[in-house]
Amino acid sequence: MAIFTTSNVPISSLIEDIDMGKIGLPELQRPFVWPNVNVRDLFDSLYRGYPAGFLLFWKTGADGALKSIGTGPKQSVPELAIVDGQQRLTSLYAVVKGMEVLRSNFKKERIQIAFNPLSGRFDVADAAIKKDRAFIPDISVLWRPDFKAGAFRKAFLSQLKEIREISEEEETAIEDAIDHLRNLPNYNFVALTLASSVDEETIAEVFVRINGKGKALNQADFIMTLMSVFWEDGRVELENFSLQATVPSEGQASPYNHFIKPSPDQMLRATVGLALKRARLANVYSALRGKDAATGVDNPDKREGQFTLMREAQTAVLNLANWHHFLDALKLAGYRGQKMVSSEAAIIFSYVLYLIGIRDYGIDRTRMRQAIAEFYYMASMTGRYTSSPETRFEADLGQVRDLASGEVFVAKLREICDTTLTNDYWEITLPSQLATSAARSPTLFAYQASLIMLDAPALFSPLKLAAMVDPAIKGSKASLEQHHLFPRAYLEAQGVTDLKLINQIANFAPVEWPDNIKIGKQPPAEYVPALDVQMTAAERERVYGLHALPHLWWELPYDQFLVERRLRMAQVVRRAWERLRGDAAIEAVSPPSVAELIAGGETGAVEFKSTLRINLHTGQPDEKMHLSALKTIAGFLNAKGGTLLIGVADDGEVLGISADGFPNEDKMGLHLVNLIKDRIGEVFLPYVHPHFDDQQGERVLIVRCEPGPKAAFLKDGKEQRLFVRGGNATTELSGAAITDYINHRF
Repeated sequence: MAIFTTSNVPISSLIEDIDMGKIGLPELQRPFVWPNVNVRDLFDSLYRGYPAGFLLFWKTGADGALKSIGTGPKQSVPELAIVDGQQRLTSLYAVVKGMEVLRSNFKKERIQIAFNPLSGRFDVADAAIKKDRAFIPDISVLWRPDFKAGAFRKAFLSQLKEIREISEEEETAIEDAIDHLRNLPNYNFVALTLASSVDEETIAEVFVRINGKGKALNQADFIMTLMSVFWEDGRVELENFSLQATVPSEGQASPYNHFIKPSPDQMLRATVGLALKRARLANVYSALRGKDAATGVDNPDKREGQFTLMREAQTAVLNLANWHHFLDALKLAGYRGQKMVSSEAAIIFSYVLYLIGIRDYGIDRTRMRQAIAEFYYMASMTGRYTSSPETRFEADLGQVRDLASGEVFVAKLREICDTTLTNDYWEITLPSQLATSAARSPTLFAYQASLIMLDAPALFSPLKLAAMVDPAIKGSKASLEQHHLFPRAYLEAQGVTDLKLINQIANFAPVEWPDNIKIGKQPPAEYVPALDVQMTAAERERVYGLHALPHLWWELPYDQFLVERRLRMAQVVRRAWERLRGDAAIEAVSPPSVAELIAGGETGAVEFKSTLRINLHTGQPDEKMHLSALKTIAGFLNAKGGTLLIGVADDGEVLGISADGFPNEDKMGLHLVNLIKDRIGEVFLPYVHPHFDDQQGERVLIVRCEPGPKAAFLKDGKEQRLFVRGGNATTELSGAAITDYINHRF
């Protein structure tokens, strides 16, 4: 059985069928996209009798009205949808009828084609051609109902003779050319008409085979076709929403945002997902046609029921309050714009779940936004909808369909997150996925979002990343650079030349543009100390933690640095996830006061020293006093940290620091810093925090120590000694105990 018929159809009949409603325009491809020069070339080909291709129609078997190209009264039921040749047919109709076309930006435009009857030249009318009397500036006038051929020719020749002489031969040629162009609607197109029994898959295959240059048809195209047939306003609403989302509004509410410029197809997916709880559009087309599964015959009542669901759903989908409240969920998850989006499908599908929650289950919007923030963070980071997105979301919809209540719905979303983000994911999968140089990696964007959620500043800077990357803030990102922690030139000098290794995600950190300039090609061991000095010790500890930098990272071999940083980056992402979920640990309370430390007596984390350098028995400076204080500091660095109070006797009596005889506190503080630098090592200075405080009318020096980045050996003459804190005392280790302790502790 033949699936198509062939016929020769004159342009005049095509235009009449459009006016009468027999031919409809389902817009299988897209709005009119031809440039005007293509329209000019089409008319030139027709005028010269060249082949101009064929038209492919499809008998839809519809019993309702298709969207019509024309505006005339319809006297018959539209039965033909144009599959291939839309641009040619629209061009012909627009020019012959003098009608406007709808451009891809959804703006209307009149196409004016000019014709020089003496030379036979067609052109797109512009200001110069419109003033040139040798041209008919708009050939549409030739086919107006009130056109008078004799009067038009006479007027044209009269105007032309005002600027040049016209011979009899030229006058005859001009009249013949105008008549020939006037008769152009008699040109016959070859029309192929596919039978109504042909399914959409076959139509798509035919289209691709006969028109390789055309846009491949997909399931969304066919659904948009049905919307053109049975619900044209719905299709227009989708297109207008998508258009308005592309440009900022001027004080008016609009769908414009910094995350996604959705296409009509994408918004259609949201409507279908909410209305029919479907993700596979291949199944949706048959459902919307109302096709009976047993007989294969379209059921108008069933079709209307499906479209009723679509209308109700699309009202919620295109609601601007819903749209923008949902997009706030992405901000809640740390994402700040399109440059952090690796999957637009994740946005659209998350929007469907948001709408199901607030519309179908009546969940409070704020609570739903929180649940979707968590879900989107998981889906975006794991690339949930990157491969086979329809199949994946179809399965997700299956899990949330027909649940008992909103409570169960939210619990199900969180269950999906928890079964995806297991402990193995955080400790094995995520670090492995971070081992990439891909500039648009989902895990990279998740790490960046995590830094924003954790309120991180740029590296070596007090400026917060959230403000620096927000596209809604004018000028944001202008001063932000992604910096190679180990610069490329430095690595290449070390023999590392593989760009995939040099450009690993773990080798990048966001810094201010001026800092990036300062860094240049310097090795990290040179630029870090210069930039580090801008931060206090507390700031350095926090910033290095947020930016996943190991202690003394600049001293690590590059391959080891990448491994260790990836592990820490995964921990930062997990920490942000826990904060987003509300699972983060309670922040540490403020450290105890000096009075509380003294009242608690000496412990494994607190020790008292009467002086720093003076022996109270002799009244003279004594190296043993220096050694005693330094042993305690080294012990704290090698253990879990602790606090040394200088100016307090062993029994807790406050003696003050006057006995040490320093001219001022600055001198005493500098003396301690020099001791640590010379005897323990400069690298440990950021982990030792001295300050002075009042206590019982005396000044006391408090030295708070953090756990050190590596083993802190104390230089004592020619010896290097290792002290650790045990109980209330500082103990020296020796021999194999040193190796065992270092291996266990560091």
